[in-house]
Amino acid sequence: MAKTAILVDGGFYRKRAELLWGPKSPMDRAPELRSYCRAHINTRDGDLSRQLYRIFYYDCPPINKKIFHPLHNRTIDFGKTELFSWAEEFLNQLKRQRKFALRMGRLSEPTACYALRSDTVKSLFKGTKIITDLEDNDFSLSIEQKGVDMKIGLDIASLAYKKQVDQIILISGDSDFVPAAKLARREGIDFILDPMWATIKPDLFEHIDGLRSPWKKGEQNHQNDKCEED
Repeated sequence: MAKTAILVDGGFYRKRAELLWGPKSPMDRAPELRSYCRAHINTRDGDLSRQLYRIFYYDCPPINKKIFHPLHNRTIDFGKTELFSWAEEFLNQLKRQRKFALRMGRLSEPTACYALRSDTVKSLFKGTKIITDLEDNDFSLSIEQKGVDMKIGLDIASLAYKKQVDQIILISGDSDFVPAAKLARREGIDFILDPMWATIKPDLFEHIDGLRSPWKKGEQNHQNDKCEED
């Protein structure tokens, strides 16, 4: 039996889950994530069965700042938005889930701003769009996460060096984790990547031991919650 740690890139999971399974309340999205992770544990790899060590969830607290929106010529208080309330409640729900450990980074709030999307900038320069054509979907909130990738890399290294697990499953699509994946494999860890059916860069294939997404695309299977608790 392989002792398995599941590492979840929170921002990546939330975006992919909403795309694949639609928007949900925090009370539904949190157990959905638990079920999705448990599906990995319940799936046998040949004769190999898995025992869950822990689920590590990496994310940032929601932005709580007033940001000026140039299109609407007004300031938006994100601390009073539905997005802020949803994210706070989602994190609270995850804290109540068994075997979950939250690893929180931070958002670079001082540099947060609304910026034009790259395709909109191209359209403006080409003349196919003018300033008066701009709409909400031409803007995106530009804000940078700090410390999340580093925490994922450090945990992978710690789990590998301390021999705490036999297998690591990373739910992400980011090729920045290639060095950490290589280190884990050198230490004898079976390293599985779950990109949730997103397209990944070729260099990721070279440095992982398997690629797996447990649920069929566009479907859910909450029967995975019925598995025995570790």
